[in-house]
Amino acid sequence: MTKILMVCLGNICRSPLAEGILKSKVFDFKTTVDSAGTGGYHIGEKPDMRSIKIAKKNNIDITDQSARKFVIEDFDKFDFIYAMDNSNYEDIIGLARNENDKLKVKLILNEVFPDENLDVPDPYSGGDYGFKNVYKMLDEACEIIAKKINKNG
Repeated sequence: MTKILMVCLGNICRSPLAEGILKSKVFDFKTTVDSAGTGGYHIGEKPDMRSIKIAKKNNIDITDQSARKFVIEDFDKFDFIYAMDNSNYEDIIGLARNENDKLKVKLILNEVFPDENLDVPDPYSGGDYGFKNVYKMLDEACEIIAKKINKNG
């Protein structure tokens, strides 16, 4: 069983999209995908309507998701933890208890651009174009992740 966690700041824009996109690409029923936020600002809320809209436009339904905060126990539950940006990465690494925890954490865009440590920009304060751009970035990264999972599954 491969367990993947997508993490952004509030768990209402980027990580719910990443969760939905990856779920749509993984054909292995032994893979689970979840998402969380490093901040607890939106606990219990559905994803941002703009994330829901861009996902729906791409035939992905993320309306059943509910925001939650990243917790230390997530290191025990997940094999791979993908941070959306360097700030989230540092916040997650700051909670790591040991080297094994740290090895699970990766920047999602390093799947597309290895070792460049690029951020998926937070589209929250922008308009619809930002969400389209973020969707495109996450779709490309999730395609690479899914190929690895589907090949190994």
